[in-house]
Amino acid sequence: MKKLKTLSIALALIFSVSSYAQTADEIINNYIENIGGKEKLEQLKGVQMIGNMKMQGMEIPFEQLSTKDGKQLVSIELQGNKMIWSAFDGEVSWQRNQMTMEAEKSDNEATQNLKNELAQFPDPFLNYKEKGYTVELIGKETIDGTETFKIKLTKKPVLVNGESLPNITNYYFDSENFVPIVIETTVNQGPMKGQTVKSTLSDYQEVDGIYFPFSMGSQFQTMEFKEIKLNPEVDAASFALPAKK
Repeated sequence: MKKLKTLSIALALIFSVSSYAQTADEIINNYIENIGGKEKLEQLKGVQMIGNMKMQGMEIPFEQLSTKDGKQLVSIELQGNKMIWSAFDGEVSWQRNQMTMEAEKSDNEATQNLKNELAQFPDPFLNYKEKGYTVELIGKETIDGTETFKIKLTKKPVLVNGESLPNITNYYFDSENFVPIVIETTVNQGPMKGQTVKSTLSDYQEVDGIYFPFSMGSQFQTMEFKEIKLNPEVDAASFALPAKK
C-alpha cells in the first residue's frame, strides 16, 4: 500500500507539472496570436521605433532599429544634434562615451551579451524553444486590479566578469488580452546588483497587423513611441564603428 500511495503521489506531481507547462504554452500561443500571429512575426526583417525617452528630468528624442539578422542601432537627439549613440553590426558593438562623446568599442563580454539578447528578435516568446529558452507558469497575480498570469522566462545565461549568471525575466500577462503589462528583471552587476527593476507596458497599438506597446516605463525612465515602422530600409554602413578622428 505504501508503494502504491507513493506512486500515486509521483504521478500526481508529474501530471501537475505537465499541466502547468501546457498552460504556459497556451498563454504564450494566445499572446502570439493576439499580437498578429506567428506567420506575421516570422516575416519581420526589421523594426524601427521612434519616440521620446524621459529620464533624470530630461526628454530625449530617439530612434531604435533592430533587425532579424541581429543588428541594432540607437540614435538620439541632443540640443538639436542627431547622432548614432550605439550600434551593433552583428560582430562589433560600440557606444559613445558620455563624457567625450567619442565612439568606443565594447568589450567581448558586453558584445556577447548583446548578441544573445538581439537573437530574441522580434519577440522572446516566438519559437522560444528553438532559441534555447524555457518558460514556467508561476501562477496568477493581481496588479493594480488586473488579473495576470506570471510567466518566468529563462534565456541564455548572461556573462558578468567571466561568470555565467542566470538570465531570468518575469512577465505578467493580462488574463483577458494575453499581453504583458509588467516585466520584472534582476540587475546582475553594478551598484544595483540583486535589485529588481519593474517595467510597465501599455497603449498597445496595431502597426501593419502587429500590435506593439507604445508606452514603456520604469522607475528610471519612460519611453513613449510616436511611430513604429516595420521592415524599414537599412543602411549597413550605419552600424559600423566610426573611425577615430
